[in-house]
Amino acid sequence: MKISKITEYARALYDAHGDKAELEAARKAKECEDAGDTAEAETWRAVRRAIAEIRGPHAS
Repeated sequence: MKISKITEYARALYDAHGDKAELEAARKAKECEDAGDTAEAETWRAVRRAIAEIRGPHAS
């Protein structure tokens, strides 16, 4: 997935879930990993990192 799409998806997930967006992305990554879909799991991890950047360094 392109970086711009990951950022776009991260923003939408953050807008929808607020502070719980990172947790949701982590949950999706684990589900994909458990199902053996490592490529999709990596995409969700990238989304999670993008959400962390959106939240900024001072978010807890």
